[in-house]
Amino acid sequence: MAKIASFNINGVRARLPNLLTWLKSARPDVALLQEIKCVDESFPELEIGDLGYNLAVHGQKSFNGVAILSKRALEDVRRGLPGDGTDDQARYIEAVTGGVRVASIYLPNGNPVDSDKFAYKLAWMDRLIVHAERLLRYEEALVLGGDYNVAPSDLDVYDPEAWTEDALCRPESRARLRTLLHLGLTDGYRALHAEAAFTYWDYQRGAWQRDEGLRIDHLLLSPEAVDRLERCEIDRAARAKERASDHAPIWCELRE
Repeated sequence: MAKIASFNINGVRARLPNLLTWLKSARPDVALLQEIKCVDESFPELEIGDLGYNLAVHGQKSFNGVAILSKRALEDVRRGLPGDGTDDQARYIEAVTGGVRVASIYLPNGNPVDSDKFAYKLAWMDRLIVHAERLLRYEEALVLGGDYNVAPSDLDVYDPEAWTEDALCRPESRARLRTLLHLGLTDGYRALHAEAAFTYWDYQRGAWQRDEGLRIDHLLLSPEAVDRLERCEIDRAARAKERASDHAPIWCELRE
């Protein structure tokens, strides 16, 4: 069984004790990290490597940044989402490990919607759609995991009316996520769970204590990966820790 997890860590240096504790207890074979918020040279390679992980990092100072940790060797590592040579934001990294192609994705937030940030989000999603279509042609086990900054439906938002105009719930964002799924990808969590569940809770206004969250972290699986899917769960316990990220890890298990 291969356990593949995605975790927006919200600053890997600031959350390192929590991350190490989670890695030791959850024991994912692959961990896809987002918002590491550091350059490659500042990533805590020694501490994480001591737990038996191989690393591939695509960092950026103070913002963004993604990484892949794997108990197995990492091959065919690709940094950056194709399609725009001028985009210098570190939001995508991809590799093959243990016979599965994985990607760690930190999709743009897009707020406010009346700014260039929303246009950038939509253009980024368009590029992701093109790239995902290309990857699906390989006909291999593929897991595109990460913080998509999109709640797929009103079921994935604690108060849909309040979030109607937010970039995370706008029709344009949701339509592009549906386009990704229509390529042949499957939302791993929703494939196994019909009930409402969240992966993100704001630090403000007691959102965590009142369970006022959103499901914006996703594991999208190719048909070859879905055929091996056993479980997909959200690790809420990690969000309850002191100095926690505002996201909880999401993970799936694939039969070997």
